[in-house]
Amino acid sequence: MAEANMEEDREGEQRYPFSRCSSTGSLHTLTSSANNTDVTDDEDSDRGNQMTYKERRREAHTQAEQKRRNAINKGYDSLQDLVPTCLSHDQGQGYKMSKATVLQKSIDYIQFLKKEKSKQEEEVAGLNKEVVALTIMKLNYQQIVAAHQSQPGALTKQISDDVKFQVFRAVMDSLYQSFEQSVATNNFAEISGSVISWVEEHCKPQILREIMCGVLQQLSTQDQPFFS
Repeated sequence: MAEANMEEDREGEQRYPFSRCSSTGSLHTLTSSANNTDVTDDEDSDRGNQMTYKERRREAHTQAEQKRRNAINKGYDSLQDLVPTCLSHDQGQGYKMSKATVLQKSIDYIQFLKKEKSKQEEEVAGLNKEVVALTIMKLNYQQIVAAHQSQPGALTKQISDDVKFQVFRAVMDSLYQSFEQSVATNNFAEISGSVISWVEEHCKPQILREIMCGVLQQLSTQDQPFFS
């Protein structure tokens, strides 16, 4: 009976070459393979997520850089439209200058505006001085008028504007005659030299007094009333 059982066991081993131990080892191997596959899948998933983050960062950086470039280009376009020297009539409205040219022309135009501003400030300062001088003269004349009006009988001794104009015209005519005879007007050098000589010779106080006396005598012989 023992021999018969051993033979059956041998026949069984021949029919079923896999033992229990081998079956258990195979299951362990399959389980390990499955676990390794799961770990590999997780690593691939993490790697895919990491690449997606890098790509998103790269895309955000690209968009920011493009936005910055667009802002710079828009600024240059605005400069070209604002600066008159950048407007080229020969090239048309669609023509765009180089950035270096736009910057240089903008600098030149700003320097020109600064010079013009300085000139205008000087002119304004000169006009302010004239206003102050005219204001002082006005106050002086107002004081003179007030002083004359405060004197007794001043209203009856006022000279009419027509008489004043006639006296002024007669004096100017006399001075112009001597000016025309004495002053040369061919060029600036002759004018500057001859005017000084004319002033020294014909505009002395005693000569002006003689001219004024002669004008008043002439008007008095014409029955012109000096006072109204």
